[in-house]
Amino acid sequence: MASTPLTFKLETTSGRARAATMTTPHGTVKTPTFMPVGTHGALKAMTTEHARETGSQVLLGNTYHLTLRPGEQLVEKLGGLHKFMAWDKTLLTDSGGFQVFSLPKVEITDRGARFNNEFSGENMEITPERSIEIQNRLGADIIMAFDECTPFPATEKQASQGVRRTLSWMERCIRAHKRSDDQALFAIVQGSTFQHLRASCAEVLVSMDLPGYAIGGVSVGEGHDLLCEVSDFTTPLLPENKPRYLMGVGLPEDLLACVGHGVDMFDCVIPTRYARSATVFTSRGRIRLSNRRFRRDAFPIDASCDCYACTGGMSRAYLHHLFAANEVLSAILCSIHNVHFYQNLMREARKAIFEDRYDTFHRDFLTNYRGGDEEASP
Repeated sequence: MASTPLTFKLETTSGRARAATMTTPHGTVKTPTFMPVGTHGALKAMTTEHARETGSQVLLGNTYHLTLRPGEQLVEKLGGLHKFMAWDKTLLTDSGGFQVFSLPKVEITDRGARFNNEFSGENMEITPERSIEIQNRLGADIIMAFDECTPFPATEKQASQGVRRTLSWMERCIRAHKRSDDQALFAIVQGSTFQHLRASCAEVLVSMDLPGYAIGGVSVGEGHDLLCEVSDFTTPLLPENKPRYLMGVGLPEDLLACVGHGVDMFDCVIPTRYARSATVFTSRGRIRLSNRRFRRDAFPIDASCDCYACTGGMSRAYLHHLFAANEVLSAILCSIHNVHFYQNLMREARKAIFEDRYDTFHRDFLTNYRGGDEEASP
């Protein structure tokens, strides 16, 4: 591979947990880090300024959705995705593969994937070359290879075919990549829950010497235990001097378990999706603010939280009212809180790694988080 603008410096470890600094053309990222998802170039119910205030360092955009509308040509013409969405920090775009393979009617061949445009009905195709072309035009700092995301459960034959295509498509992605001077192309390890397939896939990808490596094909219904098995097994197969990214994960307990395996980067829609359905995260577990028990609750979401919603005088009772009244502000405030909760969790994890007490931090968090009670006062 040609030289890449992405640099990765491992700073310290605590067990297998790692703290590092990653630098891209748009700034420095301290890991472990959580990347909120802005599927259409926007976080749900949050502005980029809100994201910045939560401490978010990287946002994620989706290639599939952005090529459907407004189209990568328009984004490029208007100055690229950073300018388009008013975000001056690091951006990552996924390849669109996960979304395409999740469509109800999709034809997958060795060439790529064919599907119908959900808006116009026209027949479309995404190949490794097309995915990279779109991502080159969008202009994110980190772009992802087009891979075959194996569904769960999968047979060994299905998973093996997914690995074969993923490796073949990786080579095509490398050849198609025209902006290696300012965009870092990450590889994605597939193999479902089959360790020998994960190992063989990782071995070939590592030999290609990419700027970073992701673990894909997880968070597709396998559950916490299998997710952790895959992460625990696969992470040590990836280079120590490159960022490791676990895609689509997850709940707080998932993140901390996988930080403990040596994962550096995470993304997931959970914080904002849960917020829109009145579910918020606290140091004592999740609570659902639409429940009537919060109708007269004068406490903030979490007394230990310093986000805008928790320090700005908004009580659980007020938020309960906003959800009951279908006020948009309910989703805004709870999204800010949830994303802040995730970012603070990563900050605390990083601090614990530097103090070489990550296992204790992880254990204490779970004790409080799982021992909490929706009805308990903060």
